[in-house]
Amino acid sequence: MKQINAVILDWAGTTVDFGSFAPTQIFVEAFKQTFDIDISLAEARIPMGLGKWQHIEALGKLPAVDARWRQKLGRSMSHQDIDALYQAFMPLQIAKVIDFADPIEGVPQVIAGLREQGIKIGSCSGYPRAVMEVLVPAAAQRGYAPDYWVATDDLAAGGRPGPWMALQNAIALGIDAVAHCVKVDDAVPGIAEGVNAGMWSVGLALSGNEFGATWQEYRQMAEGEIEQRRTAAADKLYAAGAHYVIDTLAHLPGVIVDINRRLANGERP
Repeated sequence: MKQINAVILDWAGTTVDFGSFAPTQIFVEAFKQTFDIDISLAEARIPMGLGKWQHIEALGKLPAVDARWRQKLGRSMSHQDIDALYQAFMPLQIAKVIDFADPIEGVPQVIAGLREQGIKIGSCSGYPRAVMEVLVPAAAQRGYAPDYWVATDDLAAGGRPGPWMALQNAIALGIDAVAHCVKVDDAVPGIAEGVNAGMWSVGLALSGNEFGATWQEYRQMAEGEIEQRRTAAADKLYAAGAHYVIDTLAHLPGVIVDINRRLANGERP
């Protein structure tokens, strides 16, 4: 049948860690701890979705960060600097990620509903394997466990925005066609990953990196600010190639109904 039979989910900001704070806060701490250079949470969010070594590299190329780096060290960030920051980042992230393992509201229920339809649940992340080996069992204890997961450093070809982690999910789950997969992500590189893999790509405008608020902050936020942030996030995700943008994973079942209709009519991503 021409219908969706696998959903491939990002982690932070998509299924756990509303607002995607675990990685962003750790980047801020690693820069300060290692080189005494301040970066903001907003800056730390800009390359979100990349593998963490590549994320640090991209941060170093931001004009404002590069200017601070040159002022402090007299040169731009080197590969050795990236390695040093990555070495600082890893133990901090491993220690902290368990504190951000709670499923986002509605996620366990959506996963249960998808499984009732026979849809397999894959996942991938910009986190390296050492972090995922802590996060995955912590999330499972709290109610979220996908059928498969792959980390950004698992594959020789690399991570996002390339298609390889998404395609590895399709292989591992035994999916017959990439057009029968939905990739869901809250960050631009993850949307591009799905598009590059030939899958339907769905962005999350409210629970993740682009919206950039905790659950508590969101709940207390004025409606005008919510709409402004939601629109800005959706615009970025659509510009990256998203076929759909929804607030949170709780709205995914309706999207799958529409995609199944389009597949039945002969449409492809």
